[in-house]
Amino acid sequence: MATSRNIPVVVVTGATAGVGRAVVRRFARDGVKIGLIARGMDGLRATAREVEEMGSEALILPCDVADNDAVEAAACEMEEKFGPIDIWINVAFAGILSRFIDIEPEDYERVTQVTYLGQVNGARAALRRMIARDKGSLVLTGSALAYRGIPLQSPYCGAKHAIQGFEDSVRAELIHANSKVHVSMVQLPGVNTPQFDWMKTNLPKKPRPASPPYQPEVAAEAIHFAAHHRRKEVQVGVSSWQAIWADKFFSPLLDWYLGRTGFSGQQGQEWVQPDRKNNLYEPVPGDHGAHGRFDSTAKSWSPQLVVTKNRGLIAAGMLVAAMGGLWALARKDRA
Repeated sequence: MATSRNIPVVVVTGATAGVGRAVVRRFARDGVKIGLIARGMDGLRATAREVEEMGSEALILPCDVADNDAVEAAACEMEEKFGPIDIWINVAFAGILSRFIDIEPEDYERVTQVTYLGQVNGARAALRRMIARDKGSLVLTGSALAYRGIPLQSPYCGAKHAIQGFEDSVRAELIHANSKVHVSMVQLPGVNTPQFDWMKTNLPKKPRPASPPYQPEVAAEAIHFAAHHRRKEVQVGVSSWQAIWADKFFSPLLDWYLGRTGFSGQQGQEWVQPDRKNNLYEPVPGDHGAHGRFDSTAKSWSPQLVVTKNRGLIAAGMLVAAMGGLWALARKDRA
């Protein structure tokens, strides 16, 4: 077991691809000890090599987050190897692109088990340990779709809405207990990840983001920020902010608009091939990295996230500017 407690111990679920892979890379830059939870050994080995090349330590933890006992066992193994877990980040999810009426019940349950209960299982394993020590940070990965559902993704949207309510409940319980453990949720926009090449679909054309996506490094930076700052929620991207606030005031109109545009907007021009593999029940072999196939349109930074991270400095600057304006007016009045 590690004896140097000045080195943070971090666990990331969904660690081998997409946002999870980018999160691992971001934390590896800090020289931490990282537990890698995912199903595919190809990706786990490749991710662990990257972590070690960046000067951090990694522990491979093959695990399906839908299996609570397996997640608990992974947490035990992590602490036996590296010591108490400081930060736990839930990223793993699954998705289907399909009309609700066309989704088989077992597929709907599987998405819910991975995307919702997977985060619940991770939170349980983390909080059991953190609450006893009165220390730690848990990050839940959400989405603008936690506030605004869209067509063709009903199981995913339902799961993200559920995580939103779950976070509210857990935070209130921690406040009641005067706990120093912190729980936050990062609401992501569409992200350029491999998910669009392996999510299950019964539609004729290849899945794509509904709007120009952000690069996974933007999401990773927001998650890293959330893990180290006591914010309940971090919203990423103007598109997320727009969706969340538009739903507060124009929800029925959004239903109509998305009903008209949401089907074609989530499909590309290429047809789905008959031999296309999906990762709903088994990982797709290979190392898939962080980026998907939308680099040409993906955004590499988010002005909205910059404002969110620096809101204290911005508020102070606005206050100074306002005071300067008042002082100038006062001098003018005395002149």
